[in-house]
Amino acid sequence: MSTAAEDNPLLTAFDFPPFDKIEPNHVRPGIRALLKNLESELVELEKTVEPTWPKLVEPLEKITDRLAVVWGAVNHLKAVKDTPELRSAVEEVQPDKVEFELKLGQSKPLYNAFKDIKESSNWDGLSEAQKRIVESQIKEAILNGVSLEDDKRDQFNKIQQELTRLSEKYDENVLDATKKFEKLIVDKKEIEGLPATALGMAAQTALSKGHENATAENGPWVITLDAPSFMAVMQHVRNRALREEVYRAYVSRASSGDLDNTPIIDKILKLRLEKAKLLGYKNYAEVSMATKMATVDKAEELLEKLRSASWNAAVQDMEDLKQFCQTQAAPEANDLNHWDINFWSERLRESKYDINEEDLRPYFSLPKVMDGLFNLANMLFGIVVEPADGLALVWNKDVKFYSVKDSAGSPIAYFYFDPFSRPSEKRGGAWMDEVIGRSRVFSRDGASPRLPVAHMVCNQMPPVGDKPSLMTFREVETVFHEFGHALQHMLTKQDEGLVAGIRGIEWDAVELPSQFMENWCYHRDTLMSIAKHYETGETLPEDVFRKLLAARTFRAGSLSLRQLRFACVDLELHSKYVPCGSESIFDVDQRVSKRTQLIPPLPEDRFLCSFSHIFAGGYAAGYYSYKWAEVLSADAFSAFEDAGLNDEKAVKETGHRFRETILALGGGKAPLEVFVEFRGREPSPEALLRHSGLLPVSTSA
Repeated sequence: MSTAAEDNPLLTAFDFPPFDKIEPNHVRPGIRALLKNLESELVELEKTVEPTWPKLVEPLEKITDRLAVVWGAVNHLKAVKDTPELRSAVEEVQPDKVEFELKLGQSKPLYNAFKDIKESSNWDGLSEAQKRIVESQIKEAILNGVSLEDDKRDQFNKIQQELTRLSEKYDENVLDATKKFEKLIVDKKEIEGLPATALGMAAQTALSKGHENATAENGPWVITLDAPSFMAVMQHVRNRALREEVYRAYVSRASSGDLDNTPIIDKILKLRLEKAKLLGYKNYAEVSMATKMATVDKAEELLEKLRSASWNAAVQDMEDLKQFCQTQAAPEANDLNHWDINFWSERLRESKYDINEEDLRPYFSLPKVMDGLFNLANMLFGIVVEPADGLALVWNKDVKFYSVKDSAGSPIAYFYFDPFSRPSEKRGGAWMDEVIGRSRVFSRDGASPRLPVAHMVCNQMPPVGDKPSLMTFREVETVFHEFGHALQHMLTKQDEGLVAGIRGIEWDAVELPSQFMENWCYHRDTLMSIAKHYETGETLPEDVFRKLLAARTFRAGSLSLRQLRFACVDLELHSKYVPCGSESIFDVDQRVSKRTQLIPPLPEDRFLCSFSHIFAGGYAAGYYSYKWAEVLSADAFSAFEDAGLNDEKAVKETGHRFRETILALGGGKAPLEVFVEFRGREPSPEALLRHSGLLPVSTSA
C-alpha cells in the first residue's frame, strides 16, 4: 500500500488521468500533498503578484487548473466507481480542498491586482476574453467573500464547508436509497407487459444479486429504482399494484431512516440564505443570478409564459387519457393516479401513432447510433471522430475513448464515453464534464495549446447476452444531448484556459448546444442513418419515422409542466421560502404543484429528497436554465430550418457559423452576444413553442 509521492498516480505528470491506477488509498496523501504545493505557490504568487497577465493570470491558472484536473479525476471516480473506501477518503480531504479554495477565492492581493488591471491604462488593449476573465474574477472574489470583515469571513467559510459536506451527504443518500430498493419477482404474471429487454435486464440484475439460475424467460427477476428498470415498470407493467408500490418507493427515496435527506435540505436552505445575507443579497436566488444571463424576475417571467402556454394543452392531454382509458374499459379511468399516467400514456401513444418504444429498440443499437452521431458532427462541423481505445487508461472495460480531428486530420480533442447503467457503483442520470481544458498556458511546445479532454456518461441498458445495447428513442436523444455539451468543450478555439470550452459560460446558456443537438434526432436523414435494425440492417420504415415525428409533440404540455414544476419549486425555495417558518419544503412543493401539475403530488411525495440537481449539483436557483437554454437552442436550430434542412450546402454553412460562434467562443464573450453573432438577432421563444406544438394556431391558418 505504498502511497509515497513517486508512486501516487495523482501526483505524477500525465496527459490523461491514470483512471485505472487511482485507488482510494491514494486520495488522502495525494490530495494533501497537492494542496500543500498549491498553497506554497499561492503564498509565492501573493508576494510577487503584479497587475499583468504573466504575473497574475497565468500563475493563477496553473494553480486552479492542477486542482481542477486532479480533484476532477477523483470526483469522477466517485460518480462512476463508488466504494465505501473512496467515499470516506474524499469526505476526509474535502474540507482541506474547500479551505484552500476559500483562501484562493478570498485572496486580497489577487483581488486588488485584478481591480488594478481593470483600472489601468492597458485595459483597452486587452482582448474581449481577457476582459471577461478579469471581470468574472472580481465578481467571483466578491461572491467568495473577499470583502467580508474577519468575523463575517469566518462565518462565511464555515457555511461553505458545511454546504459542501451536506451536498456530498445528500448525493450519497440518494445513491444508497436507490440501491436499497429491490423487488424480487418470481411469478411472471406479476410483471406481465414488461418488454423482453427489461425482462433480460431484471434477470441479469437477479443474477448479480446471487439468484444464479435467473433467466429472462423464467426468472426470478429483480426490479430496482434505477432509471431503466423504474421507467420500464411505469410504462409497461399491467399490474397496477406493482406500479403503485414502485412509484411510491421512487418518490419517497432518501426520505426516512438513516438516509433521510429532509433535515439536510433544511440545513442547506438555511445556510444558503445566511450566505446570501452575508454577501448583501436578499436571498440565495439573487446570488445564483449574479453569474447568469437571467435575473430572478426574468426567469420567473419566462417560466410563467411557458406555463400558461402549456396549461390548456396539459388539460387536454389528461382529457384524452381519461377518454382512452374509458374505451379500454380500465377500472381506474375516472381515478387516474401518478402510477397510471406513464402506463396509459404509452398505450395511448401506441394506439394513436402505432409506435411502441420497445419495438423501436432493435433499430437503435449503440454502435449505429454513435456512427450516425459522428457522421452528423462531420457534416455540420467538419470534424472526424475516431476510436482511440488504448491511448488512455479507463475505469471500466465498457468505457470507450475517442479522438476528435479537424478536416486536415490533426487531433483537436479527446473524450471518454461510459454508456451503461451500473447501479451498484455508478450514480444515475447522464452528464458531461471536462477532464482537461484547452489552454495556452499548458502548451507543451510553446506554440500549440494543450488539447481539451471530456467525458460523457450515460446510464442505458447494457448489452444483454450477445445483443448490443439496444436503446429507446429517449436514450438516443440523451446521447445527442451529452455530445452537444462535449462539442462545446472540445471545439473551443479559445486559448485562455479560464474561459475555454464550457468554462466561464453563464450557467443558463450552458444547455444551448446540448439541447440544440437533440433536434437532429428528428431530422430525417440523420435519424435514418442511425436507425438500422441490429440483426437485418433494415432501415426504420418511412411510416414509422413519420409517426415518430408526429409523436414528438405528444403530451408536450404535460412534459413541459413537469419541468416547470421543478424549475418553479427551485426558485421558490431559494427566493421566497423561509427556513424553519410555518411552511415546510414539502408544503412549498404542494403549493407550486397546484399551478404546475394536474394531479397534485401524493401527500407523502418526497421528490425533493432526491432532487440532486439543486441540492447536490450546480442547479440551485438555476433549474430554470433548462427552459431558458431551450429557448436559445430551439431558436438556434430554427436558423437551420430557415436555411433549409434538405439543402446540404446551406446546412453546412450554418453549421460552420454555429461552430465558429457557439462552439468556439467559450466563456470569452457574453452568451447573448455570441447568440446574436450566430443568429443575427436576439432570441425569441417562438421556435420552442412551435417545436413543442404549443403555439396557438391562428384562425387564418
